[in-house]
Amino acid sequence: MTGPVHPPAETSPDTPGTPDAGITADGALRYGVRATVPCRACLSGEDLDWLGGRSVSVALDLSTEVTTVPGPPPAPSGDWSGQVWEFLRERITGLPPRPPAVAVRSDAPAASGLSSSTALIVGLFRAYTDACVPAPDTVPVALLARWAYEFEFAHFNGGGMDHLAVVEGGALLIGGRSTGLPAVLERTRFPAGWTVLVLDSAQRKDTGDHIRIVRAQLRDGDPALASYLKEADAASAAAWSAIAAEDLGGLADAMDRAHVTMRDQQRMSTPVLEELRAVALAVTGLPFKLSGAGGGGALVGVCRADETTEIAAALRDALRTAHPDARVIPTRASDGLAADQMNGS
Repeated sequence: MTGPVHPPAETSPDTPGTPDAGITADGALRYGVRATVPCRACLSGEDLDWLGGRSVSVALDLSTEVTTVPGPPPAPSGDWSGQVWEFLRERITGLPPRPPAVAVRSDAPAASGLSSSTALIVGLFRAYTDACVPAPDTVPVALLARWAYEFEFAHFNGGGMDHLAVVEGGALLIGGRSTGLPAVLERTRFPAGWTVLVLDSAQRKDTGDHIRIVRAQLRDGDPALASYLKEADAASAAAWSAIAAEDLGGLADAMDRAHVTMRDQQRMSTPVLEELRAVALAVTGLPFKLSGAGGGGALVGVCRADETTEIAAALRDALRTAHPDARVIPTRASDGLAADQMNGS
């Protein structure tokens, strides 16, 4: 497991900044270059990565793979691949006008609150730079994390928890700040004897104007947001202590606390999610938690690895009639993109 990938000195999200200088492509496009990026679950502290306060994330072994493939460059379409390429062309000398073609495969359910979109964006950054920048000048993962954050900040004006989570892997305690990548306060392995159960509602995550609305709450001093910040931060502290102590019951209590404040103070849940959560609690005894801000998406719970098969089967059976589209996906904690670079893959 690699050590922390602490972000470089903070620069404005709107400008490349001096750390980007001196990176040059060699003019060649290498094919078969693969970037494998995990997704992540937020166990506590949605929005705190940019509001301030602590968040807890764990990278999940539901990966997105981006591979450069032979063939004509994709036509300009305005999608993520073209926009990421244009972002890189402003920072890396010698890139051709069009990106290499890519094949994308993902295990993570889309629009579920598990940062599958960030995993795709980080994968594009890694695959593109590895395909064009010769070794040993490969772009460092810390710089890739900052670039990916800056790219998404320009579109969504949000925080950087997702980028750090998928790059670093494992479990992270993150300290938020309003702009720039948040700080990694602590990092640890997620207990090997635990499984993360993803309960995908089959309702696409709807963030819509969420960040704009929350920024307006912050500007106006909304007491509901203040209550949420205090309670979510405390839940994050409890969740992190439970992970460090391998206290599964303590983590369940902290995740329940985090979900309740998301729902009651910030209205981040939906009737369907609450129904799924009630079924899961009745059948498994686990308090599942919504992962990701906004409504819809996936709930996550944590159980002992040796109980995974039995719990997942019981939950699937309970949901089969009333919620046939819901999926129960057992997964484990994952190393991040940084591990690939440090291991030389």
